[in-house]
Amino acid sequence: MTETTHVTPVTLVVGAAQGIGRATARTLTDAGHRVVLVDRDADGLHKTASMLGTPTPVHPVDIRDHDAVEYVVRSIEAEHGPIEHLAHVAGVFTTGSVLDSDPEDWRYMYDVNVTGLLSVLRPVGRAMRERRSGSIVVVGSNSAGVPRMGMGAYGSSKAAATMIVRVLGLELAQYGIRANIVAPGSTDTAMQRSLWEDPNDDAGARSAIEGDLSQFKVGIPLGRIAEPTDIAETIEFLLSDRARHITMQALYVDGGATLRA
Repeated sequence: MTETTHVTPVTLVVGAAQGIGRATARTLTDAGHRVVLVDRDADGLHKTASMLGTPTPVHPVDIRDHDAVEYVVRSIEAEHGPIEHLAHVAGVFTTGSVLDSDPEDWRYMYDVNVTGLLSVLRPVGRAMRERRSGSIVVVGSNSAGVPRMGMGAYGSSKAAATMIVRVLGLELAQYGIRANIVAPGSTDTAMQRSLWEDPNDDAGARSAIEGDLSQFKVGIPLGRIAEPTDIAETIEFLLSDRARHITMQALYVDGGATLRA
């Protein structure tokens, strides 16, 4: 009689080398997920893996390389098991006016935040569709839903990503697969601190909290910026069966900063 071997499904965390992605890897591991980590930053990936307290596979890859992503996804499923959950956190950020910013900044932003996202969603989503099982959460931004000065490229790329995920959720619903977006506001990461006059001075957080009427930013009603774990906990919830009837949603985790405009 042949003994059946149970394979624990995999949770793929894309963009796991730092910030929200690192916090997500740690939160999901603590919640019992068997994670596999992807990012283009190999050193950051290994550092994240070393924090998890359990052997964790890492796969350095640039999500702009469609063929490389396809290969990595196939390899993960062959070596580690079916990808049941996807937490896609990878993204890049820059600021600049719509009229005067460098067109190459726009190209780069869309290459990563939109086309790179698609490079991941397609192979992972197809495998989930074939098995009729899975859950997807993509990290977007509250700038996708409200205009921000200097964020034409970033905000529009995140708006595109948001609609892609919502349409994907509609297309996959008949297979029992959910797809949702977590839309953070100001979060204490290296990306956020790059906006501050002094990245090491927490006065930058106070500026985000208080807002800036000259920039039409109303501030954060809850009076704090998010920690990466605030976003990670939301991702963990949406991936879990506790959110089994939630799909195609963009959940804003921004302390009320956009007044859910």
